[in-house]
Amino acid sequence: MDLTYDGRALVLEDTLVVADCHVGRGTGGELEFPVGSGSEMVERFRDLVERHEPDEVVVAGDLLHSFQTVPRTVETTVAGLRAVCRESGARLVVTPGNHDTMLDSVWDGPIEREYRVGDTLVLHGHEAPEGDADRYVVGHDHPTIEIEGQRRPCYLVGEGQYRGSEVVMLPSFNKLNAGVRVNTMSAGEFQSPLVTDADSLAPVVWDEHARETKAFPPLGEFRRLL
Repeated sequence: MDLTYDGRALVLEDTLVVADCHVGRGTGGELEFPVGSGSEMVERFRDLVERHEPDEVVVAGDLLHSFQTVPRTVETTVAGLRAVCRESGARLVVTPGNHDTMLDSVWDGPIEREYRVGDTLVLHGHEAPEGDADRYVVGHDHPTIEIEGQRRPCYLVGEGQYRGSEVVMLPSFNKLNAGVRVNTMSAGEFQSPLVTDADSLAPVVWDEHARETKAFPPLGEFRRLL
């Protein structure tokens, strides 16, 4: 199954995957998100859905940010994401993450611990998966890669990473998340148990301006080049 990288999201056949939206991060201060259909996150989400016309959209965990409260701005943004899918005819599914303790207060749609797309399982990645698959698509760690002093959100792709299967880790869809610099990280420093060999993880960076991906060697080799 071919993968398409685009705008911090991933396309698997007719399924669009985003991870770590962390809706509500920064609310209540100077970083408060614009809300509703005009918000930055909803508009980027709309662009992706309109461009790829998926049958399904899966949020790979941490749709929400706060563990304890759900401000009205959060309800509005989640409603905006939902409206985008409804207008396009796409089914929106959430695989809960560790931050989604308040999920049922804003979401009454489909929830799956892990969601299968052909030979791939989509899940948040904070816990070991129950199902077997040829590929696991996860979020959770918010990977970024530093190149020439500049940090960029990145995907991480590693064959034979978990139970002999490939793991693809998505960057956070929320631009307010600074992310974790993976340049020198070992497997034990990743929060996801699906990462077993950091040296074999290859970064893929989406260039928003050029609208193309840039693939780099696995971290074990890449570190020697920096």
